[in-house]
Parts: sequence; C-alpha cells; structure tokens
Amino acid sequence: MPVKKTNTIRHVLTQLIADVFEKSENKPLNYKQVAALMNLQDAESKAGILEILDEESDSKTGRFVRIAKGKFTLRELKTFIVGRVDMTADGSAYIIPEDELQEDIYVAPRKLRNALNKDTVKVYTYEKSRGRKKEGEVVEIIKRDRTDFTGILQVSSRFAFLIADDRKMIHDIFVPLADLNGAKNGEKVVVSITDWPEGSKNPVGRVKYVLGKQGENNAEMNAILADFGFPLSFPKVVETESEAIPEEISETEIAKRRDFRPITTFTIDPVDAKDFDDAISFQKLDNGHYQIGIHIADVSHYVLPDSALDSEAFERGTSIYLVDRVIPMLPERLSNNLCSLRPNEDKLCFSAVFELDDKAQVQDEWFGRTIIHSDKRFSYEEAQEVIENKEGPYSDELLTLNKLAYILRERKFKNGAISFESTEVKFILDDEGKPLGVYTKERKDAHKLIEDFMLLANRKVAEFIGKQGRGKNKLTFVYRNHDAPNEESLTNFAQFAARFGYKISTKSEKETAKSLNHLMQSVEGTKEQNVLTTLAIRSMAKAIYTTKKHNHYGLAFDYYTHFTSPIRRYPDVMVHRLLQHYLDGGNSVSQEAYEKLCVHASAMEKKAADAERTSIKYKQAEFLQNQVGTAYTGIISGVTEWGMYVEIEENKCEGMVRLRDITDDFYALDEKNYAIIGQRKNKKYQLGDEVKIKVKSVNLAKRQIDFTLLS
Repeated sequence: MPVKKTNTIRHVLTQLIADVFEKSENKPLNYKQVAALMNLQDAESKAGILEILDEESDSKTGRFVRIAKGKFTLRELKTFIVGRVDMTADGSAYIIPEDELQEDIYVAPRKLRNALNKDTVKVYTYEKSRGRKKEGEVVEIIKRDRTDFTGILQVSSRFAFLIADDRKMIHDIFVPLADLNGAKNGEKVVVSITDWPEGSKNPVGRVKYVLGKQGENNAEMNAILADFGFPLSFPKVVETESEAIPEEISETEIAKRRDFRPITTFTIDPVDAKDFDDAISFQKLDNGHYQIGIHIADVSHYVLPDSALDSEAFERGTSIYLVDRVIPMLPERLSNNLCSLRPNEDKLCFSAVFELDDKAQVQDEWFGRTIIHSDKRFSYEEAQEVIENKEGPYSDELLTLNKLAYILRERKFKNGAISFESTEVKFILDDEGKPLGVYTKERKDAHKLIEDFMLLANRKVAEFIGKQGRGKNKLTFVYRNHDAPNEESLTNFAQFAARFGYKISTKSEKETAKSLNHLMQSVEGTKEQNVLTTLAIRSMAKAIYTTKKHNHYGLAFDYYTHFTSPIRRYPDVMVHRLLQHYLDGGNSVSQEAYEKLCVHASAMEKKAADAERTSIKYKQAEFLQNQVGTAYTGIISGVTEWGMYVEIEENKCEGMVRLRDITDDFYALDEKNYAIIGQRKNKKYQLGDEVKIKVKSVNLAKRQIDFTLLS
C-alpha cells in the first residue's frame, strides 16, 4: 500500500527515514535505497521519501544533508553524546566528547545535575539560540571519576563540612557528626561521598582517613596521594598473599632455569634504592666477544594472574615517586625483599642475554628465565668513581661496559634519537621532611651505562616478538609507542628557539632529531636550558603503552617495549608473561583485551607523574615560605591570560607574576609569540626572558607561589 505524504504522518515518516540511516551507520543513501530498506516499492512512496529528503536537506535545521547529487546522510546521528566533564571556575563545564571529532558541549551550572569534574556523563545537546556553539544538559552520570576528596574539616556543634583541596570541586561535602571517624576541626582528612539527596546542593559523606594536621609533611604527602586516587595502604588480603610466598628457591625451580650464579654480576642503583630490579652480568668469551646479561627481577614468577596481588598491582599500575618517599606498586616483602636483586643472594630473574663484539654489534641473543647471584651492589656514585679513576672493584668489567655503552649511545643518536637532558630537581630534607635546600641532579656515565643496556634489552625483546608472524598471524604484544611530534607544535617551538639563536630544521624526522640534539647539547648549563628542554618535550607526542606496533620516535627504534622494571611498572609484568607464553609456543592472545590493559597502564602512568609534580610544587612552596620578600633572578617559563610563570635560576622553584600586579600598563596575552604585551607602551615579556622578581606570598594549602616584578 503506497504511503501518502500528509501533514499528519510526515513527522513519523521522517523519523522512519532517520532510523534507516541510523541502522546503516549513516552511510550515504539515495531515495531508492531508503525505500528498499523500508520495504516500500511503489512510485508514490518513493516520491514521498525523495520530497522529504529534498525539503529537509534544503533547510539549515533539517534532519538530512545532501552530500552529493542524489545522496543523503543524517545531519546529526545523535542528539545525546557521552563525554567527560571539564569543570570551570564559575561552576559551569565543558563536556569533552568520547568521539574526538565532535566539538565540546557547554553546560550551564544549573544543568550539570550534580556532575563533578572528570565524571563521565550522558548529555542531551541542542543548538544555542544565538551563535553556533553547542550547549547541553546532563541527563545521566554514567561513571563518577572519584568519590574521595581531601580537604580541611570544619566542625560545628551540629554538623561538619569538608572544604575540598581540589579547586574544581565546587561543592562542600556535608559530614554528619556520627561519620567523623575521630576527626577534629581543622584537620586534613579524606572524605568519601556516600549520598547526594535529590534537590540538595551538597553531597553527604563520611570521613575515610584522618591524615593529620594541615602543614605536616606526612599529612600533605598522603593528601596528594589520596587526591590522585592512589591507595594509602595495601589491602589485608594482598599483604597476606605476599607474606605467604616462600622465600626459599626450590631445586626443582632452579633446574628449570639457566644458571648465571658463577658469572660476575652486579647492580648499579641510586644510593637510597631498596628495590633493585635489574642487574648486569659480564663474561669475556673465548672468541674475544662479550656476553652481557641484562637480568630483570622475575616478578611474574611470584605475582600470578587473577591473584589479589596481581589485581592490586594492575590497579596501581606503577610505583609513585614523591619528593620524600616511594609508594611501591607491590608490597614491601616483594619489592624490597623477594624480587629485589640484593647482593650475595640467589635471585630468580627473567633475562635478555647478548653476545656483543667490540663494536657493540649483537652477534647472538637469548631470552629466558634464569637464576643469578649478584656479587656487588654499586651506587651510581661508586660506579662513577671506578669509571673515572679506572680502578676499583670490577674496574675491567665496568670500563668495558662503559665503552660498549658509548658505542650504543652514539649509534642511537646517529639513527635519529633525541637527547633530552632536563634538570632533575632534588630537595635536601630534614628529619621531619622540611626542605632545607634545593639542588639539581647530574647524570653521569654510570647512569647512562645502565640506561643504554636497559634500552638494548627493551628494544631486542620487542624486536624478537614484533618480527614474528605477519598480518593476522602477528603476535599480540605490549609496545611502548612514541609518535612523531605534531608539525604545528614543532614549528612553534622552532620559532621560539630561534629567539635564542638556535635553528631547528623540520625538513625530515632525521633532520629534526639532529637539530634538536644539537640544541640540547648547546643549551646544557645555560640559563634557558630548562625552559627550552621543557618546551621541546611539550612539543613531542606523549609516549603510551599499546598493542599497535609503532616506532619510538624519541629513541629512533623501530621496536620498543618496557621489559626492565617489573617491580615498579605493571606493563613490564605483562611483557614478561607474554614473552614466556610465546617462548613456550603459545598462540597469540586477544589484542582487544590487552589494548584495554594498555590504556589503563598509560592513564596510571600519567596520574603518577602528575602526583610527583604536585609533591615537587608543594616542597617548592614550603621552601619559599620563609623567603617572602627575598629577591631572585628568574626565567619566564610560561605565559597565560592571567599572568606569567617564572622559574628561579638559583633553585628552579616556579611561581607566578599576576598581570594585576604589573601596574605600569595594561597587559594582554600574545599566545602565538609566548608573550604578554603592554597595550599602551608595547613593553613585552616573553617566554625565556630573564627577569628580577621578589617572593610576594606563598599559599601552602593551594601549593601556590606568587612573585612581583622588580624594576
């Protein structure tokens, strides 16, 4: 029966046509194809469909778009989108859609429906009445990013509130007096949201942890961990599992492994390290070559899939390195005892063993499980002393390893690797964790030697798996991927570096790498080193874990993974398991399942880095707290629409000069040129400029340092 296009059924027919496009995933269709999919074959119905498609596509607000002669698609497939909340200071938010091709959606405060920063939400979208910007309202909170918040507790006779540290948490949390968990007024605590009654402005919560007094080192460091969602202790079941693991290594286990105990082996680590997850063995062979073993703690022997230990390690993703402490991924019994490659003890390892000639070319390779016995534990300083003086314990081995490492390093840079030697800031702390001084850590040959052999192991393990199979027969593996930099970011950086007289060539990836390396060598020790290195790193893509094989741009390796630190990185545990699985002849595992694990690992890595930076910011603020009024020389390290960041040359502490405090003119941001410019006198402050500043104020609770300019 033909369908006549009448006003009463036009809306229904339009919706049925739209349904056809949705079911075909918005594939371009002509009116005949639409009719066929609706099982309408008569001419009158087809004419009605064509008329609707024509009329709706001619209207700016119509449902369909004509993309070619006779071909149509839906104007917008969805009026609902799923995305992440990015809260602003005024209580409104932008929703960042999961689909990166869609634009951000503005949501007014009254339409957020109790959604909080970083929550995943479903939003109904509509066109703004004036202008083109999309607006929307939250219709569902799909997933809370967090329910735990740190802050200061305010207690009265009838109720209590948490004032959150997070500036994007715009609601105080109501805490009934019965749920204070012993917390007192003014203390720093962690509160968990337990309810948010409909129509109530404030959520309700209970005190989960009492962290201590505001300003106490332990309280503040634990607050940073809690703020980023890291647990403050291991669950009891995890500790129980770790304590139950036997310390003795059975003869049966030893028999399964290649025995390296008779071969000279040592570790080189920071002087205060307790978790030694890598060791190097050295043996000169009869043919004049060298057998170098890179031995890595066999964490996967102790941490078994689906155990509580494994689940906890996966959730944490990584160890976290704050200014004054390490929060390990694994309980101390494993990280500092069973798995730590301590001297004069038999230890189980997963090893990458290479036969190298005098030119550091790999002549043979072997991967598998081993048992080792470390002869000595070197600190970096002790190993460096042996290298420099050419004498001391294992001097022949260290000097040969250093010579080979130099060749590996030189070859890496010749192939296009980039050397980023940014300044690492360290604090001298008293017994209570208060900063007494700041210094920068220098990387010498001993550090680089270990790094170059770890890079060799990571690269060769990735190559070994990555080169097996083709197409559908490729083996799923966990790679460390680093994409080439975005062209626009690189061009902007090149223009900025030119201000200091450095030329960056962007003709090819190899030319770019070569000129970046020349820049890094040239800036070493200069006042602009930190600014230029930081900006260069920002212009690079971020390294991630993925099952999709890409080259590693920064290292100029075709294949790369993380194999060498399973005590502190969960991806390395995955790599060990997969490597053993494939050595045993196992079939390829699910790429989709492992890609999800990689996404989580990358997210936790970023979170840990952010927590580390926050702890540094806190210690910088604490260090300058008693320096209010002190003058320093600094470098402009960042510019924003509300001020400029300045890094003090002497101690690398960073603070802000706010535009409102520069009173000789009205200044505005020139984003393209990384500058703020006076509107009347045209005075310019640009990234990298040297300025004289004075410490104006320090807000320890907000980890903020404010400077004023000195003329």
